[in-house]
Amino acid sequence: MAKEKIIIQQAAFNERIKKYIFWVVMFYMFITVAGIPLIFIWILGVGQRISKRYYEHLQCQLTSTHLEFKKGVLFRVEKTIPLENIQDLTFIDNPFLRWFDLRILKIETAGSSNPQGSDMKLIGIIDTPEFKEKVLEQRTVIRNRSMNESSSSQSGSSDESIALLKEIRDLLKDIKGKSV
Repeated sequence: MAKEKIIIQQAAFNERIKKYIFWVVMFYMFITVAGIPLIFIWILGVGQRISKRYYEHLQCQLTSTHLEFKKGVLFRVEKTIPLENIQDLTFIDNPFLRWFDLRILKIETAGSSNPQGSDMKLIGIIDTPEFKEKVLEQRTVIRNRSMNESSSSQSGSSDESIALLKEIRDLLKDIKGKSV
């Protein structure tokens, strides 16, 4: 029985992420000796094109059961995180990000094998706090639904167990009555 995927919210990204990517990459080029000669190529247009393509390929959507994220220019990454596995949503805001009017939403899941402690970082979502609340609300809906299903299945199985125990009791009474 395949459940239909319902999109609850499509995240919109701030266009200023292009400038953020441009400056962050340039900073890393500057602090590495090998990257210093590439700064000039980066500034002369390659940086703007790559930043623009990165922005164009950003996608994030909250569905009824998952959080799906796609990004990348040369190397594309697609991540799908089941909502019931999300353990923590961290909202990051600092002066550097505020300068670009951006925020980061960091998502951590149960059993994370990532040494940095996060499974997904969403940079530049417009109205990040609202998106975070939508994810938390949908996660709560999923968890409540699974708890209700498990409790109903447990009550059904306990009814079956009681019926089985009564049948065993009756059989033991019959055996005891025949042996006397």
